[in-house]
Amino acid sequence: MLFNLDMIKERYARIPERVEKARKLLGRPLTLAEKILYSHLIDGAENQVYERGKSFAEFHPDRVAMQDATAQMALLQFTTAGKSKVALPSSVHCDHLITAKNGKEEDLPKALEENKEVYGFLSSVAAKYGIDFWKPGAGIIHQVVLENYAFPGGMMIGTDSHTVNAGGLGMLAIGVGGADAVDAMVGLPWELKYPKLIGIHLKGKLTGFASPKDVILKVARLLTVKGGTNAICEYFGEGTRELSATGKASIANMGAEVGATCSTFSYDATMERYLRATGREAVADEANKIADCLRADPEVEAEPEKYFDKVIEIDLSTLKPYYNGPFSPDRGFPISEMQESLKEFDSTHVVSAALIGSCTNSSYEDLSQVASLIKQALEKGLTPKAPLIINPGSEQVRYTAERDGFIDLFKQFGATIMTNACGPCIGMWARLGAEKKEKNSIVHSFNRNFAKRADGNPNTHAFVASPLMAVVAALSGSLLFDPEKDFLVNDKGEQVKLVPPSKDELPVKGFAVEDPGYVAPAEDGSKIQISVDPNSKRLQLLTPFKAWDGKNISGAPLLIKAKGKCTTDHISMAGPWLKFRGHLENISNNMLIGAVNAFNGQTNQVKGNDGQFYEVPALARKYRDAGTGSIVIGDENYGEGSSREHAAMEPRYLGVKAVIVKSFARIHETNLKKQGMLALTFTNPADYDKVREGDYFDINGLTHFAPGCHFTLVIHHADGTEDTAELSETYNQQQWDWFKAGSALNKIRSGN
Repeated sequence: MLFNLDMIKERYARIPERVEKARKLLGRPLTLAEKILYSHLIDGAENQVYERGKSFAEFHPDRVAMQDATAQMALLQFTTAGKSKVALPSSVHCDHLITAKNGKEEDLPKALEENKEVYGFLSSVAAKYGIDFWKPGAGIIHQVVLENYAFPGGMMIGTDSHTVNAGGLGMLAIGVGGADAVDAMVGLPWELKYPKLIGIHLKGKLTGFASPKDVILKVARLLTVKGGTNAICEYFGEGTRELSATGKASIANMGAEVGATCSTFSYDATMERYLRATGREAVADEANKIADCLRADPEVEAEPEKYFDKVIEIDLSTLKPYYNGPFSPDRGFPISEMQESLKEFDSTHVVSAALIGSCTNSSYEDLSQVASLIKQALEKGLTPKAPLIINPGSEQVRYTAERDGFIDLFKQFGATIMTNACGPCIGMWARLGAEKKEKNSIVHSFNRNFAKRADGNPNTHAFVASPLMAVVAALSGSLLFDPEKDFLVNDKGEQVKLVPPSKDELPVKGFAVEDPGYVAPAEDGSKIQISVDPNSKRLQLLTPFKAWDGKNISGAPLLIKAKGKCTTDHISMAGPWLKFRGHLENISNNMLIGAVNAFNGQTNQVKGNDGQFYEVPALARKYRDAGTGSIVIGDENYGEGSSREHAAMEPRYLGVKAVIVKSFARIHETNLKKQGMLALTFTNPADYDKVREGDYFDINGLTHFAPGCHFTLVIHHADGTEDTAELSETYNQQQWDWFKAGSALNKIRSGN
């Protein structure tokens, strides 16, 4: 479908002038990322040179996208801002709250009933304030965005970390918290630390069973989960032009797993084909007029080391399929190394389930390749050794796939077709037997594989792979099976070998759909009333957080010292907790219940100052109500993963005064700042080890803040001794004003 063509034309009219001005300002050719960044800076800011990874810059994005789990809190905040309509194109997508259990026919009606209060709230707010609304079952937010809203050279923000998926169409698409989205929707500039640039040179062409997913799985192995922090990954080279637009999107999607601000690709013929196939011929025509502005300058591809902070080269022709996992998406191994991979966590090679879908791999192209391999398997007399579950990415994809015979083929294979929604990827999988907590291995085409994420079982070892390898895993039942050299035994007892399947980049007969699930906003929303039942368990109106009292912090007890990986899943779990995403008091009952206590190795068991053990949220409430608040201590890359701002709002609500860590993931650090929290790092990471169980803290220097300053942490130990540690901060003056006001939203409300 075609949306907002006038906005796109207006943006394209501005880009050439901005690009030329940036070339002159910087005195050199430009990467694609730089062209888009300078084209979206607020007026006047394009005359400044920014220091990568250090300077803050303000932008006007082209649009905002929100999924239903994060939209609740974002729109609860927006409705208090005093605006009659959003200031830029915005959309809400209902994809996160649908539990996958028995298939679409049963699961979707049940979700509609269970979540009707939330869906009613979101649809009403969307209708009132001029926001596009996509009904439950319409599809996964990022697939729907790619099909309808994404455009080359654009910039968008979204309240989901995998907003980055739209980089497959040459955008800068960036995941943010709800407060950032509110800034943009009320018409304020959106702030971002000016990113570093990582150039990833793709050469050659994929062969055998390798797929675009394997590109990003290898990149994750090379960069690790924090190697892309505060950086844009820009892919270039002849290999990029061999990848489809949806293949590029799969790669961009999992850029979130290396901490990248976003990922992008230069405009090419595959993007044009995709735009035309999805009903956006007019956008393709406009993009062709300024095509040079939507690509990196030729000099960049010729001598990338001059323009990027880091360059990685990958030869697609030698790339092999990967399995990444368990427990971390950067733990990547080609099949030839899987025997060694399984040893670290004593993972079983036996595959208990294979799953295809999520925003990463649910396109028509993905399903066509899966269908080709399944057809081949059936013809060779093969049956799966593990169950296969498939979530199509959108109703348009599902309808077209059904027309082309894919769905019948999947069912013949024994696959369960779930709703066009996130389902197991976000923990919404009512998996039979998961409560037994038995050790098992699964293979999925999703993007994350943290403990408990898919089915709530801490002993499920999840391995991320391509859709193709998910089918291979279902057929073989083993993580050790290599389709390029190993044989399977069919129903006649014969040894048969799989061959690389074919695929259709786009449907030969074109896309088709009866009801895409789109609902336009009301022409006049002024008379639409938004109400929230004060007794609701799902929704709760927000009360502004208190402003800073102007004093240093004194005598705040330790809440938890988190050890090792502490993602936003550990801080604010998804799965069954998703139903409380619009109710801050109730959702706060899951705060940090997945974090590992450094002193006892347990989760959700922390010692209070009375010597008793508590669940983390209960102890936080105790300290909050006592007036002391509390302090959270964390490890490296704290808050990696989802963009969910609940992981920042819950500590704020439960009285946490500061979160002090070795290092932060980008989105979570920003979310903490937006909610008026102190997000600080140990200047010397080794000082993390000074913190003991039962400690109390003072934080001095707050009253003399200046950007780039340091604070002093005084650590009072239970034995009467003390330690000190220097703390670093990354606040600019505007962010410090959020802290003083109590939150960024408080600052907006004040009109100052």
